[in-house]
Amino acid sequence: MSSDPRLHPARPRPDVALPSVAALADELNPEQRAAATHGDGPLLVVAGAGTGKTRTLVVRVTHLLARGISPERILLLTFTRRSAQEMLARVERLAGAAGRRVQGGTFHGTAHRLLRKFGPAAGLAPDFTILDQGDAEDLVGLARAQMGFAEKKHRFPKKETLFRLYSRHVNTEQPLDAVIEDQLPAFADRTDDIRRVLGDYVERKSARNLLDYDDLLLSWATLLEAAPTLADRMAGLYDHILVDEYQDTNVLQSRILRGMCRGHRNVTVVGDDAQSIYSFRGADVRNILDFPRQFPGTTIVTLERNYRSSQPILDSSNTLISRAPERYTKALFTTRTDGERPWLVTARDEQGQTAFVVDRILALHEEEGIPLREIAVLFRAGYMSADLEIELTNRRVPYEKWGGLKFLEAAHVKDVIAFIRVLENPRDEVSWYRVLQLLPGIGDATARQAIEVLLTHDWSLDALTRWTPPPRARQAHAQLAALLVGLRDAPTSSGTGGGVVAAEIARVRTLYDDILRERYDDADPRLADLEQLQTIAAGYPDRGAFLTALALEPPQSTQDLADGSDDADDGDTLVLSTTHSAKGREWDAVFLIWAVDGWFPLARSTNDAAELEEERRLMYVAMTRARHHLAITYPLHVYQTRRGSDYSIDQLSRFLDRGVRETMQRVVVEAAGAAPVDHSPVPASGVDLRALLRGRFG
Repeated sequence: MSSDPRLHPARPRPDVALPSVAALADELNPEQRAAATHGDGPLLVVAGAGTGKTRTLVVRVTHLLARGISPERILLLTFTRRSAQEMLARVERLAGAAGRRVQGGTFHGTAHRLLRKFGPAAGLAPDFTILDQGDAEDLVGLARAQMGFAEKKHRFPKKETLFRLYSRHVNTEQPLDAVIEDQLPAFADRTDDIRRVLGDYVERKSARNLLDYDDLLLSWATLLEAAPTLADRMAGLYDHILVDEYQDTNVLQSRILRGMCRGHRNVTVVGDDAQSIYSFRGADVRNILDFPRQFPGTTIVTLERNYRSSQPILDSSNTLISRAPERYTKALFTTRTDGERPWLVTARDEQGQTAFVVDRILALHEEEGIPLREIAVLFRAGYMSADLEIELTNRRVPYEKWGGLKFLEAAHVKDVIAFIRVLENPRDEVSWYRVLQLLPGIGDATARQAIEVLLTHDWSLDALTRWTPPPRARQAHAQLAALLVGLRDAPTSSGTGGGVVAAEIARVRTLYDDILRERYDDADPRLADLEQLQTIAAGYPDRGAFLTALALEPPQSTQDLADGSDDADDGDTLVLSTTHSAKGREWDAVFLIWAVDGWFPLARSTNDAAELEEERRLMYVAMTRARHHLAITYPLHVYQTRRGSDYSIDQLSRFLDRGVRETMQRVVVEAAGAAPVDHSPVPASGVDLRALLRGRFG
């Protein structure tokens, strides 16, 4: 018998015929078609709200494939991984298997992938760990404490504030002293000390092989500008780059885009300057406004036909945004002929506003059959819905609130992840600090001693077993050391069928669950969160992939539903949302509450022209979320306390000027009749209420 294997030829597969681009283009309106079939060179698609930009972008990618552009040489950049996945799935449905090979993802995800490949050639170790925001703040806190600025006798910014200054400095490219002067003027005299702390933070990241979220973009941009050979190789990977939601990019992302297009000018960006509302994250509306100057010869296509809202809603929205002093001119229109004018609703006070909103929601739901999930109440800031939430709960209307705590920001989830991070990167000082202080008998000073020993022994886990803790901490220390060494030495296959990382979390929980029960009264829902974390972990092949995915695209908590109604089980729940969290969504009916100067726009923005214009764009975003019904409400009076008699007189939001109001219909909420007051005397009952209350506890 011959020992040479016989070669089995692969069965030829017929090429999947790409659909006719002309046929796809026929489904688009003329402006969409012009954008989708554009040739080479820079293209700016100014896409108004609800104008079908995603469809246009998907057909454009399909058009490039039909032209013969290799799918691996097309890069689609978005702001969420889900958005990229949805777009690429649609490309695959249109273009067949070729669409599956188109490169796509978020800016941060693409940066991570490129840094793993090209970073080692520039001195970045390939096994770096990504810090989430909380861990980055903790590392800043360690630097702050090491330099003696944590002592209460010194007034100095907290770790969260220091990290915010650092992130703002990186993402806006403003000098640190300018950021401090703008964001924290009270500490302008401590600029040099702040610079020292942040410098130490950067040194700690370098020594421990850590990158924070901002470092991903900063490192990518730096390589493109400081390492010509690597820059040519990175830029040479792609012949066409497409960017969605370009109005939300920051200065770093604009630099990256220019660097990645150094060898060609085939860049398409899609966005809407009127929906640029994330300056607090570093987004810069100038990126989209100045795009034609940065890429000379740009073709501009404007999408104005709206497929979402009725014309009366568009009339009000167009009028409001037309007051912006600098913008791309567009007027949204629709071929729909139905719809009533938006309501501008005046209520006596907050309680009147709340009563109107709830009554109207129930009328739309019960009388017109609109599902609760197709109704949203929007507001400028989360605290503005407090009174409404109370009334919804009292009237058993199920709701969910958007813009809350992220799943990974929960302390107990971060605790368990810290164990996994230590296993993956033993130099992760922040995670060591968190893990050590979980254990009884180990506080701040003891944790620092242990970390010094680890540092001296090159972060070896074995050094932890040789460190002698204080007597009270010895049992906890022995359990921790045994757990970590056991996990390190465990075989790479879990043998459980649930994934290696899920098995590691299960072992961590043999130690941590008792700590959780001791720390928290409400242990059960927190333990359920850890079960969810295990389920998430089971989908990843190793620790590195798991930790990277959590850092780049953290899951959101799903436990925000009110307890007010059993109906919540069927998934039909009203949406309460900040306007920022509502961007990109749409509903049949939208209520925008607190349209009052000082509330919308916020008072702090009224003295800054740029911030005030962003507030205007934010209200425009809120209004254009509605398909059929839009109601904007404002109370005339705001009481200082719920039971007090002192109140202030509100002024309608300055954005709703006479021209905007003329496109709306005015509605005044009728005051509910007061119940008659019973003034008859109440006879003594012979009951001592205080005594009864005291008796409950002996």
